[in-house]
Amino acid sequence: MNPFLYFIDSLSTWMGKAFGWCILVLTFATCYEVFVRYVLNAPTVWAFDMSVQMYGALFMMAGAYTLARNGHVRGDIIHRLLPVRAQASIDLALYILFLLPGVFALIWYGYEFAADSWRYKEVSWSSPARVQIYFFKTLIPIAGFLVLLQGIAEAVRCVMCIRSGQWPARLHDVEETETMAQHRNENEQKLPEVLKKTQVDESSRGGAGK
Repeated sequence: MNPFLYFIDSLSTWMGKAFGWCILVLTFATCYEVFVRYVLNAPTVWAFDMSVQMYGALFMMAGAYTLARNGHVRGDIIHRLLPVRAQASIDLALYILFLLPGVFALIWYGYEFAADSWRYKEVSWSSPARVQIYFFKTLIPIAGFLVLLQGIAEAVRCVMCIRSGQWPARLHDVEETETMAQHRNENEQKLPEVLKKTQVDESSRGGAGK
């Protein structure tokens, strides 16, 4: 089962990192627009559409990646205090009742939006550039499908946790700040014990040498 979960995690990670480059494109496009608008007094007609599409693509395609890293905002003040099996049971119920139906709706209606947009080659009406947006709307059902795959993987993790009593391992490339701080505190708490044990061992070796 772990190879299946790792494959979905890897897919979500790859897509999230690939579309993360939209930030760089968005940054350079915005800086260029500010320069030509306020310095050269020659604003562009495409900057607004590009910013909307780059941000929208990043927002949509990073959803599965964020879910894979357990990075979505959640009110876990009480959740974190519960036993692991209780946490997994709550998460599984929420995935089934809320995430999966919402994702199915996103895929279904997103496909209809994308199909209609491709049918009449929809363009943006928010700027004179009339930028084509049908390829942009195609990302809606694709993003929904990726979140669906990652949601299934997370539900499987919950089932495995309920059975074994511990969360299965996942691929990690980033950690939340809170998690990093928790690990640092745990290491700091263990450090005096390690030093004390080291001193006892050295004392024992010194006594044995005498």
